[in-house]
Amino acid sequence: MTAVRLPQKLPQGFSQGSRRFPLRSVLCVIPLALVLVVAVRHRSVLMEGFGHLRSAEWPWLLAAAVATCLTWVAAASARQGAVMQRLPARRLLATQFAAGAANHLLPTGLGAGAVNLRFMTVCGVPLARSSAALALYMLAESIARLTLLVGLLIAFPGALHIGSLLPSGAIGPLLLAAGVVLLAAVATLLLVRRLRGAVLSFLRTALGEARSVHTRPARALALWGGSLAFPLLQAAGLTAVGQAMNLAVPPLHMALAYLAATAAVAMVPTPGGIGSVEAALIVALVAAGGPVAVATAVVLAYRIITVWVPLLPGALTLGALVRLKVI
Repeated sequence: MTAVRLPQKLPQGFSQGSRRFPLRSVLCVIPLALVLVVAVRHRSVLMEGFGHLRSAEWPWLLAAAVATCLTWVAAASARQGAVMQRLPARRLLATQFAAGAANHLLPTGLGAGAVNLRFMTVCGVPLARSSAALALYMLAESIARLTLLVGLLIAFPGALHIGSLLPSGAIGPLLLAAGVVLLAAVATLLLVRRLRGAVLSFLRTALGEARSVHTRPARALALWGGSLAFPLLQAAGLTAVGQAMNLAVPPLHMALAYLAATAAVAMVPTPGGIGSVEAALIVALVAAGGPVAVATAVVLAYRIITVWVPLLPGALTLGALVRLKVI
């Protein structure tokens, strides 16, 4: 009897009969399938949003679209600023466009993080340093967003009437819940030695990378400039849509409402914040003094421009980058 020798490793594609199905081809199709699923699930929102766009002032909508495009440039600048190694500029920009689509198909932050982590490792950045750069970017963007929010709250203390939107006595339980979560995280780190060791090792790498980045003024400027520009451009997009639909809220108050709403939903693990972002933005615009009907129309139109229109080309770009082995 003749022995049958099995291959030692799997080939790049698997065969069925005479046809081959490369794994990368399958991965290219997945983003498109996810776009279809998300679009079908939210088809009523899409139809209503496109309906509101028909009655808006197009120059302001164009300004919102330009602001949206510039957010990818700001993200690319901040991503480059978070890592010492020079990244290819065009591929970095294309990756941010694709990462935006991935971020709307996976829980908030995970899609973009995974795409950028893969891109940096393909560019030759070690995994530990790539992870540190990713954490540095997220920290810088969070600090920039909160700084802008606090600054606008100080400048316009009466812009948002949050008190009327929260149930009486809700702040205490919310703070208590946050404290419990924080204590549980600290206790877990103290009790689980392996986890504590991994976290400390990562923090050492991250701090070393942050020190290196800030020794180069060009990198530090790119990191913090991009991190500040990113939420400002997002807020500018919402403000432009508000102007297009004649929302009776001052532009800076709309920007404040956007920053407050996105800060509130940052911890909600929904794909791209779909659903939670819309609700929070409507609440924030109403708290800023906008009528409910107009605020709803503005938010739906804004999400059409910033999420749904770029979603399909972003997914196609993501598939192409996978195919070309950029990520």
